[in-house]
Amino acid sequence: MKIQVLPLPEDRKKPRYTDESQLGFGRLFTDRMLLVEWKAGQGWVDARIQPYAPFSLDPACLVLHYAQEIFEGLKAYRWQDGSIALFRPEMNARRFNLSATRLCMPEVPEDLFVSGIEQLVSLERDWVPGSEGTSLYIRPTMIAVEPVLGVKPSDHYYFYVIMSPVGAYYAAGFNPVKIMVEDTYVRAVPGGTGEAKTGGNYASSLKAGLEAKKKGFDQVLWLDGVHKRYIEEVGAMNMFFAYADKVVTAPLAGSILNGITRDSVLKLAGSLGFSVEERPIDVNDLMADLRAGKVKEAFGSGTAAVITPVGALCYKDECLQVGDGGVGSLTQKLYDTLTGIQYGRIADTFGWVRKLA
Repeated sequence: MKIQVLPLPEDRKKPRYTDESQLGFGRLFTDRMLLVEWKAGQGWVDARIQPYAPFSLDPACLVLHYAQEIFEGLKAYRWQDGSIALFRPEMNARRFNLSATRLCMPEVPEDLFVSGIEQLVSLERDWVPGSEGTSLYIRPTMIAVEPVLGVKPSDHYYFYVIMSPVGAYYAAGFNPVKIMVEDTYVRAVPGGTGEAKTGGNYASSLKAGLEAKKKGFDQVLWLDGVHKRYIEEVGAMNMFFAYADKVVTAPLAGSILNGITRDSVLKLAGSLGFSVEERPIDVNDLMADLRAGKVKEAFGSGTAAVITPVGALCYKDECLQVGDGGVGSLTQKLYDTLTGIQYGRIADTFGWVRKLA
C-alpha cells in the first residue's frame, strides 16, 4: 500500500528538545504520525503520514465504551555513526496481529506495519536522540471508531503510530527494584485477554500498582488468576529467575504477554551457556529457593526498560533479598549484550537489527 506524505507546515513544527538527559518517558512527541483507516467492505484505505494532531472522535465511538483497542511498543536507536536501527519490528507486527485477532479487529499487513514505521522514523530521524540510554519510542495503536452503542466489532478502525524521544523508563535508571507479589487482585485468567496487548489489561493493574507504591514497592508481580500460586509477570515486564546454571521464567500459557525482549533474553541466556526453563513457578517454592540462596538473580525484561534488576521480592509478610541485593553478573551481561546489539556496539549474530536507509 502506498503511503501518502502530507506537508508539514512550518507553524506545525514543534520545539526540539535541547537536553537529552531531561527527556523522561513518553511526554514529548514528534512532528508527524502515521494514520491508516480500515472500513468494512473496503479494507485498509487512505494511508498517510500527517502532522501530529488530536483526533476528533464521536462520543459514541466503540473504543470509548467497549475498549476495543490494542497497541505495541518498540524503539529506534541512533548508532555512533549517526545511522538509525530498529529492533525486531516484524515481531511487533506479528504480536500486534495476534492481539487484533483476540479483540476481533482486522489484521494489519506486516509489510504495512513495518514499512510504515520505517518511513515515519526516516522522516523524523532528527528526533532520534543519541545519548547513552536514549531512544525513539514507537507506539503503534488501533482503535475502534464506529459511533454506535452496542457490543459488537467495529466497522471502522484507525491504525496509527506516534513516536516519542525517551530516556530511561525508570527515573532511577539501571538499579535494582523492590517487587511485591500481589495475592489479592489478578491481572488475567486463562481464556481471557492476558496475552493480548490491550489497554484494559493495564487499566485493571492500576489499583494494585498504586497500593504497592504506597507500601514502598516499585512494581507488582502477578500470580495466576486461578490458584493465585504461580508466578506470571510484572505489569511492564516478563520475569526471570537465575540459578547457578539455569534461567527460569513462566511459560506462555495464554495469560501473559509474549514479550519480544523476553524471547531475546531466552536466546541470549542460552548462547551464554545457561539452560533455559519455561515452566510453572510456584511462589512458595520460589520463596524457599530465595531463603536457601539458590536464586542468584532476578530481573524483568520489556521494551521500555529493556532489563530491570530485582533487588528484593516480598510475598505476604516476608521480604527476601535477591542475591546481594545489587545488579547480578548475568543481569548486567544480558543488559550490556542486548543494548550493545540495539545500539550497534556489538555484532548482531541473531539477525535482530533492521537498519534504516
